[in-house]
Amino acid sequence: MLENFKKDNLSKIAIVGFIFFTIWWINLFLSGTKSESSNYLFGAIYGPVMSLFGAVGGLYASRAWGGWKSVMGRAIILLSLGLFSQAFGQIVFSYYGIFLGIEVPYPSIADIGFFGYIPMYFYGIMLLANASGVKLKIRPITSFLQVIIIPLGMLIFSYMLFLREYEFDWTQPLTIFLDFAYPLGQALNVSLAIVLLSLSRNTLGGIMKNRIVLLIIAFIAQYFADYSFLYQNSRGAYYVGGIVDYLYLVAYTLMALGLFQLRATALRLRAQPAEK
Repeated sequence: MLENFKKDNLSKIAIVGFIFFTIWWINLFLSGTKSESSNYLFGAIYGPVMSLFGAVGGLYASRAWGGWKSVMGRAIILLSLGLFSQAFGQIVFSYYGIFLGIEVPYPSIADIGFFGYIPMYFYGIMLLANASGVKLKIRPITSFLQVIIIPLGMLIFSYMLFLREYEFDWTQPLTIFLDFAYPLGQALNVSLAIVLLSLSRNTLGGIMKNRIVLLIIAFIAQYFADYSFLYQNSRGAYYVGGIVDYLYLVAYTLMALGLFQLRATALRLRAQPAEK
């Protein structure tokens, strides 16, 4: 996989960006600041830069599969739009803190972007399964277990671990919806991606396996980033530039790398006849 990153210029740029923001975050974290302008500056730059770069690069990568004309191309476009959605959320979030100088409310307009990516990722995963030649059948029994049990298990795990002791405030119905929809929606995306990996390990000569594994890791990183934000925010412990923002940095980078590697797969498939 590392060798594939070295051969792809978009992946190399993403890795360099990740290293740069990681060094910046470490310095910020060690300084111990929590509400300084340096925190808000980091939050205003890393999110839009990495998510927008991944989104634009992903749209470019979709062209290698024929863009909207192909199922794989549409899958990559939907995942890229998910990154665009998160970029919108990051920009609005930073606007509250930097230009308005107020604590970001929850929910807020930023959640249009932060939540909007979940259905986009879901649809993208379904298209990716279709493009990989995976048919979600309930027979034989192993397929039934993969398609039903894994997603159900993920949803139960998410509820028991994150929401079991949740205190309902029915005066804030939108807050309740988002508190459940964020972790459960991401749990569904992760579980579907795991099912996709299991059922597609032999498709396209097996070359899709590593790409899908990378996307699964990106979904998992996004899942924990979302939950960490909800958990800390509900307890008044969240601050810009903390561990939550670094988790989002990791998630955006992994998703970008996953999209770029799908482009590399298309180029590899094109080159195969010439190698014979």
